[in-house]
Amino acid sequence: MSNQDINNSLAELQARYLEDAKIIGEEAQSALLALPHRLLDILGFLKTNESYQFNMLRNLTAVDYLEYIEIVYHLYSLPLRQAITVKTRCGMEDSQVPSATVIWPSANFQEREIYDLLGVRFTGHPDLRRILLRDEFDGHPLRKTYNVGNAGERR
Repeated sequence: MSNQDINNSLAELQARYLEDAKIIGEEAQSALLALPHRLLDILGFLKTNESYQFNMLRNLTAVDYLEYIEIVYHLYSLPLRQAITVKTRCGMEDSQVPSATVIWPSANFQEREIYDLLGVRFTGHPDLRRILLRDEFDGHPLRKTYNVGNAGERR
């Protein structure tokens, strides 16, 4: 799929979801930024709509930008051999977005990793608990505000 095809797909999605999604980035780095309350609608549409068929969640990650946390969904369509990126954002204090496990069960461990390291709560997740760090670990070490001097201390 060419950059132009991806940009056309993103433009169609933006038009479909009007105020709830917009295109960010440029050229090959373009992505669809979705508001959290419409995220599952958009992801479900991308998976089930015959024009898109994004049936694989290739990767799920998150980035701390100090003002907000951005959750990044890298999707792939096996039948159409196309890739697309969808992003959503949540605040630093109220860090929560809906869980994509209802659409892609493979999101389970990836969401748990993001929760563990960045503290984002995925509402509706079937088993949201730490996956890399012990339960007693204080804080979320990939947050830019995390105090490294306390790393590994018990509460």
